[in-house]
Amino acid sequence: MPSGSKTKTQIWVVENSKKRLRQDYLTTEEPLEIRLTSPRRTVAVTMRTPGADFELAAGFLYGEGVINCKQDIQRISYCVEGEQRYNIVNVELRQGLIPDLQPLERHFYTSSACGVCGKASLEALRLRGCPVVASSLMVTPEIIYSLSNQLRAAQGIFTATGGLHAAGLFDAQGQLLHLREDIGRHNALDKLIGTALLSDELPLNNHLVMVSGRSSFEILQKSTAAGVPIVCSVSAPSSLAVSVAEEFGITLIGFLRGERFNIYTGSQRISVV
Repeated sequence: MPSGSKTKTQIWVVENSKKRLRQDYLTTEEPLEIRLTSPRRTVAVTMRTPGADFELAAGFLYGEGVINCKQDIQRISYCVEGEQRYNIVNVELRQGLIPDLQPLERHFYTSSACGVCGKASLEALRLRGCPVVASSLMVTPEIIYSLSNQLRAAQGIFTATGGLHAAGLFDAQGQLLHLREDIGRHNALDKLIGTALLSDELPLNNHLVMVSGRSSFEILQKSTAAGVPIVCSVSAPSSLAVSVAEEFGITLIGFLRGERFNIYTGSQRISVV
């Protein structure tokens, strides 16, 4: 089985000029190689926290436009050979599907810290033909206020390690439906969207997504592909994230802390005076 999401370690705690030895937990970080079986090709290597690896692979391929629905995937499995077998996921696409792999040329190594590196751009997202998010969803500020506490309360691994990001999926009433954690924000969101994909819940046009940390281009790219109308984050968005949200009709909220938040785009979905 894959290694756990937590790794035990011994640390020295220094307090009041004295030191003591105690056991602690670290967030596990290991590489995950995502392979297609036909054509046989490695499409990405990402540093991730083990767990929900199949969902991560499915969400990544969906977000990049390699697949369009659950039915495009025939089978997902771990590699059966070698010491790294649980760090390699094989994805078998449905027979007859010829995926467009050109968008993946910008991938080979994905860092858990910064997301997908390379020539990510708004123009590339336009060329994929992603539609403007169509949704009549409207929520109150009170629903938005509730998201952060729910997200934090459900972060079991973060509570133990203090070193994980989270992505949460909420319904129109602000109830938490799914939460996924990972050392990388983009991985957590891929796991979340992959879960929705494999459960036939896409598109997410009547849902909210909240991520810990900031909103980057990758977060908005993946949310656009999944049809998410409202994206919230604890910290600030990047300029490119705001551009994506504006162009594709997403309500983007940042600095969501307590009973305060900033609306960067799509303010019409928040019912305030």
